Amino acid sequence: MQHIIVDISIGPEEWIKLYQGSARDVHTRARDGRSIRFPARILVPFFLRDGIHGSFRILFDDQGKFHSIERLA
Repeated sequence: MQHIIVDISIGPEEWIKLYQGSARDVHTRARDGRSIRFPARILVPFFLRDGIHGSFRILFDDQGKFHSIERLA
């Protein structure tokens, strides 16, 4: 299993656009410099009133298919 670590800060207004589907993917840069795109839906469990903020480890298989995501402390 491979992983990538990203730091995310999405305010509530931007999250609503993602959640409603006007934008489906989150585009960001990983800590190691790689550009990454993933479905916004994987962040749903982490949404709070002020949006989504924090560091996350995204796990994926050797074919690049999403496996899981976890918030880092």
